[in-house]
Amino acid sequence: MNGNKVLILQHNDIVNAGITPKQCVEWIEDSFRMKYESTLPPKTSIHPQGDDFFNTMPCLLPPLYGRFAMKEVHRIAGQEPSLGSEILLYDSTKGNLLAILDGDWITTMRTGAVAALSARMFKKTGVNTYSFIGLGNTARAAAMCIIEDNEGETIKFRLMKYKDQADTLIERFKGYGNVSFEVIDDVDEFVAGAEVLISCITAAQGLICEHDELYKPGILLIPVHTRGFQNCDLFFDKIYGDDTGHVKGFKYFSQFKNYDELSRVLLGENPGRKSNDERIICYNIGLGLHDAVFSSRIYDMLCGQNDIPFFTQDKESTKFWI
Repeated sequence: MNGNKVLILQHNDIVNAGITPKQCVEWIEDSFRMKYESTLPPKTSIHPQGDDFFNTMPCLLPPLYGRFAMKEVHRIAGQEPSLGSEILLYDSTKGNLLAILDGDWITTMRTGAVAALSARMFKKTGVNTYSFIGLGNTARAAAMCIIEDNEGETIKFRLMKYKDQADTLIERFKGYGNVSFEVIDDVDEFVAGAEVLISCITAAQGLICEHDELYKPGILLIPVHTRGFQNCDLFFDKIYGDDTGHVKGFKYFSQFKNYDELSRVLLGENPGRKSNDERIICYNIGLGLHDAVFSSRIYDMLCGQNDIPFFTQDKESTKFWI
């Protein structure tokens, strides 16, 4: 038998590691830049009932890293929180399991960081106002990343009212002196005033706004969970995605005016926004690549700490064992 030490990285271990939102945005940018050197199969999705799902997301990082990760993320109605995930991290040169990580913080923060990076890359010149619909943990993560990615700038968050979530989000960020808030309770007014519109709603019945003319020239639309904006696919000037496989099944994909992947812009192979009048959508469905990079770097940060729990995985070391 060979013994292999496997770290167990719980939610609090990761939260207490001191990773800043700014680091998260940097890790996301790094991961997009290595996309075409990584092996990134499409996610598989299994639905046990209704809209519930189990998604499996594998990724092999470039040889320099020597890491493979596989995330399982699920959404089950009635569970609190409704989204949950776990990640397995391997040494791809030896096949050893290195760690089992709780994936909830990683999933939320990497998703918020992608929204922040997308806003930086594609918003029109001089914009410092961000409009949020859907005000849960993902919106909070995106807000944190936007604030730190725009250090020293004055920022305004426009919030679409839903129950008491706008009030609780404002309370969460009241310590930031450079941030102001506006709460709006009419969806048409919300859309018409948006310059960067970030949607973090997890479910939508029909379109968020049926009046196409309210999406003004220059708007950047970032539908984190994609629902409710299918009409925009037909008239927005440019659409970017984290992976073509994620959007090629969209109803109007063949009618996109101008499409490319976000990584191509970061690598200088696509110019991105070329004028302040272009309406742009950025669809980031979520890459196992981001989870793999975050998991690998968190493991490197924590693997030398004595207080991290682990178990020893005993594996057969002989060729024939039956």
